[in-house]
Amino acid sequence: MKRAVKARLGERGGLLHSVGTLVGGTAFAQGLAVLALPVLTRLYTPAEFSVLAVYASLLGILSVVACLRLEIAIPLPERDEDAANLLALSLASGLVLSLLVALGVLLFHGQITAALRVPAFSPYIWMVPVGMWLASAYAAFQFWSTRKKKFSRIARTRMTQALGGVGLQGIAGALGAGPLGLLLGHMFSGGAGFVGLARDAWKHDRAALHAVAPASMRVVLRQYSRFPKYSALEALANTAGSQVPVILIAALAIGPEAGYLMLATRVMAAPMSLVGGSVAQVFLAHAPEELRAGRLGEFTARILGGLLKTGVGPLLFAALVAGPLAGILFGKNWARAGELVAWMTPWFILQFLASPVSMVMHVTGRQRQMLAVTITGLVLRVGAMLIAYEWSRSELAEIFALSGGIFYLLCCVIFYRVAGIGGMNVARVVKGAIRPLLFWLLAGLAVNWAVRAIL
Repeated sequence: MKRAVKARLGERGGLLHSVGTLVGGTAFAQGLAVLALPVLTRLYTPAEFSVLAVYASLLGILSVVACLRLEIAIPLPERDEDAANLLALSLASGLVLSLLVALGVLLFHGQITAALRVPAFSPYIWMVPVGMWLASAYAAFQFWSTRKKKFSRIARTRMTQALGGVGLQGIAGALGAGPLGLLLGHMFSGGAGFVGLARDAWKHDRAALHAVAPASMRVVLRQYSRFPKYSALEALANTAGSQVPVILIAALAIGPEAGYLMLATRVMAAPMSLVGGSVAQVFLAHAPEELRAGRLGEFTARILGGLLKTGVGPLLFAALVAGPLAGILFGKNWARAGELVAWMTPWFILQFLASPVSMVMHVTGRQRQMLAVTITGLVLRVGAMLIAYEWSRSELAEIFALSGGIFYLLCCVIFYRVAGIGGMNVARVVKGAIRPLLFWLLAGLAVNWAVRAIL
């Protein structure tokens, strides 16, 4: 069995090749985004980043359910014709729900902005439904490309998104556009590239796309009804659990705390997105086949080993150096972001280990259990925020970080158990990753000491 898994990992189109392709494009995107931060933090204030935090949080909550989660089912059918009808359903859902959100914004603009308690966001609320539609269209075509294992195409779109998003934010900031520049860049980085993916699908998969018909759409909707019934609610609860607290912090915290949180999140998300996001995409593409072959446990154990060796170390390093370096890299107004990075490290390490394999719940048909997990996370994190507000408004961000760590620890236990990885396998995988983890830990301690000694 181990030889079969290794062959699958190494062959062209296998896990290692697929991850390598996606990581290449994502590395460029994330590297550019991180390199741009010291410039952007000098063009925009923490208060303007707080407006971006509210926009990104609202968009994250809405866009994740725009396709009713039918997009993540696209790689699953054996027949391309069925997958094409799922693609059509995803696109139709994204368009209709985006139009409904736009209508709500038009009719209840005043009430929404009053509820958010962030007056600076009011002029830009119209951008939410536009960004929602762009993000939903990109997600649908990205999963079609995932099904076809066209990871190089996805990688190129990520590079386009990074260049356009950072470029827009930089130019607009230099021109003094204020929050509008940050929001336009975020919108572009979330939705740009779907036209290219759509053109590629039409060019190479036209026969399958011609199979789209209302009757066929109804058939696949019934067949995959568990995704809108359970996965949509699960995704909404999961995203709301991480994004609603950000909105609450923007509304309730003292000062531009949401802006500091936004910067800290971007710093910590770089290594997560670089490897974790790519592995998640490829895991979904290969996991159904590995499950049918009875190799899912061994396959997932190798995924865990790769995550431990490649991503956890950089997160530890970032946590150790962020405190002394934040003020130097991003400007003296941003030192608070460095403190938050340290608080958020356990959360992001556990999320990095849990999120890429979370699709195991969908692959194994456990949508109901996944819904229960994410609702638990929503209650835990939002409840922690509301309790913290009553006791200490100055520590809302810290409480948010701790509650996130507790939730993702629970996720790790559940996801890897469902995948069939026992305690002995976990111990063996962790033992194999100790050397790279020690390297990053010692490097972080050394840099921390050196910077503090110089300062």
